[in-house]
Amino acid sequence: MSTNPTTITAPPGTPFIEVTREFDATPAQLFRVQTDPDLVAQWLGPRDLEMTVEEYDVRPGGKYRYIHRRGDDEFAFRGVFHTVEPETLVIQTFEWEGAPGEVCLERATYEKTDTGVRLHTQSVFPSVESRDAAVQSGMEYGINDSMDRLAELLARGEGA
Repeated sequence: MSTNPTTITAPPGTPFIEVTREFDATPAQLFRVQTDPDLVAQWLGPRDLEMTVEEYDVRPGGKYRYIHRRGDDEFAFRGVFHTVEPETLVIQTFEWEGAPGEVCLERATYEKTDTGVRLHTQSVFPSVESRDAAVQSGMEYGINDSMDRLAELLARGEGA
């Protein structure tokens, strides 16, 4: 199984977050695991949360909505896919329903490497304050756990 680290960069005073991770998979495998709703439910979010995917229509103009649950607590997220170039690029919006109107623009690229594929995501928040609130919410824990779960899913041969 891959032991590649996840790199999260959130430069102070900017509305940006960048995440990079290399996976032992092809761009096609990674793209499939990131866009198939049944597979997304198996890796997106921390392990200690249950996840329900209500909608995940990965195409230009397609919508998504999912809910993470822990006990009686619910955390719902939604957005719209703007650009979808299989195995290459996905551009989408991202909004936590607990902070309505604080919509991020996210860009994910899939770069073939000598040993697999590099996923690079760039998020632009509407303000430095909203980006800082996301960082302070425990986002780093969720991203790291999600990327580890994604690597585990790929190691089991999902997405092939």
